[in-house]
Amino acid sequence: MNFLIDYNLQKYAAILLGKIANDGWLDLIPLSFIFFQDIELPTDSNDRVVWQLAQQNRVILLTANRNMKGEDSLEQVIREDNTPDSLPVITIGNLDRFSKEASYRSRCADRIIEIVLNIENYMGVGRIFIP
Repeated sequence: MNFLIDYNLQKYAAILLGKIANDGWLDLIPLSFIFFQDIELPTDSNDRVVWQLAQQNRVILLTANRNMKGEDSLEQVIREDNTPDSLPVITIGNLDRFSKEASYRSRCADRIIEIVLNIENYMGVGRIFIP
């Protein structure tokens, strides 16, 4: 499973992937992180563009700050374009806690793995706030 890491999570992605690797999951499931610069996606891309790109490339968007207001907001895009075959968007519920609390990071990593292992149960749900 591939994840598109939102531009504001770049510095946190290594910590998250490290936790997943330390738990041994990378030995069991293929999982990779893709960054905006890897696919030449501008950091100021609106939510509609980011969501559509993630869906077209069959990657899960991992974010913490996409908004809920406006016609191109993530929330609006999901309401308009989400289908039963759409991959979910995973949103870290509290980035401040993620950056400060190891137990919170661990719960986020565990939740991501649970979602990946059971992705068929999460297709079409729209957005999942973790942990």
